[in-house]
Amino acid sequence: MIPFRRRDDPYMVPVRMTGVKMGDRVAFVGCAHGGRLAAIAAKVGLSGRAVAVVPDEASAVRVRKGAADAGVLVEVEVTSPQAMPADPAAFDLAVIDDTGGLLATMPDGDRAATAREVFRVLRPGGRVIVIGGSPRSGLGGLFNRAPAAPALDPTPVLEADGFKMVRSLGERDGLKFIEGIKPRS
Repeated sequence: MIPFRRRDDPYMVPVRMTGVKMGDRVAFVGCAHGGRLAAIAAKVGLSGRAVAVVPDEASAVRVRKGAADAGVLVEVEVTSPQAMPADPAAFDLAVIDDTGGLLATMPDGDRAATAREVFRVLRPGGRVIVIGGSPRSGLGGLFNRAPAAPALDPTPVLEADGFKMVRSLGERDGLKFIEGIKPRS
């Protein structure tokens, strides 16, 4: 008999893969799913900070609804991700949500500028996590009829803009996680 795996928390995988913890300062770039963003933001607690930089009002509505439903505080900035309204080294972690094709649909120059901005706002030793879509396997892939967002491997973009140790953390539940580290010196 195959043991049944409970799924009480649908956002458990993204929260664990980001490694966010109490007191972290987290910048979110883009928002394809407000609940997932809010679940990650909830982990910073009152001693941390969560800021979402979104390109349009529709994304801002998703952030606000997700945050309200989860009862968490998330500052929302509707602006271009190529010009983030934050001081240098202001964040410990940046989460780029590419599940809706945010990075994949950007022109190459804008994609590079976004990576440079994320690099700028991260503290030395800070991490960026890009959450992208991946094809589901097994029965989930067979029965999933949702259209796939454009796929992009962010590794070359992150490496070109100074991130080190860029690597795939894994794929699960139709999501792919790529991590990069801003060097300490």
